[in-house]
Amino acid sequence: MTELLSDSERAKLDANPDETFYDSPRFVTHADDGFLDRLTDTYASVLSDGDRVFDAMSSWVSHLPPREYERVVGHGLNAAELADNNALDEWFLQDLNHEQTLPLDDGSFDAVLCALSVQYLQYPAAVFAEFDRVLTLGGVLVVSFTNRMFPTKAVRAWRDADMTGRTDLVESYCEAGGLSVTDVVRDRPEGDPFVAVVAQSPR
Repeated sequence: MTELLSDSERAKLDANPDETFYDSPRFVTHADDGFLDRLTDTYASVLSDGDRVFDAMSSWVSHLPPREYERVVGHGLNAAELADNNALDEWFLQDLNHEQTLPLDDGSFDAVLCALSVQYLQYPAAVFAEFDRVLTLGGVLVVSFTNRMFPTKAVRAWRDADMTGRTDLVESYCEAGGLSVTDVVRDRPEGDPFVAVVAQSPR
């Protein structure tokens, strides 16, 4: 698979392994309350009772609306954060910048969610292809972000772009992974700008 980012574009200011940076838990939210409420509302518009949900690059909170989910699986880099996330039925650790293949079955989820983390991916085409692989036919991907980041761990392509450029990047990630973008939600409910790119698996 041809990757979207060049070596220069995927470079980080902190080139140390991500596991080192995320070794200590951070029990904080990475956006303001307006953003997080808008995110939950966006999830509510695409999630239903009985859905199987994969919360990629997750943390100690998933911002899910109240539903009777069949299964919620989380993924991240800090065990303490994921263990504290009451929305998750199960979780696993994996550095997607080191290994992109997910330990999940084909077509095993109705929704993949990726909140406030896409800016750290160095091999987004491969990761998004995995998101497509684990989605069922017609399954939905929601990728959300704002202007906040850990600048030393965000890739150069993201750091150098404005919010429009970042939206274009995420749309290109979806397309490279085989997903069809169906909606782009832009809002500013409070101080933080809100963007969510919604895509669907056409398989």
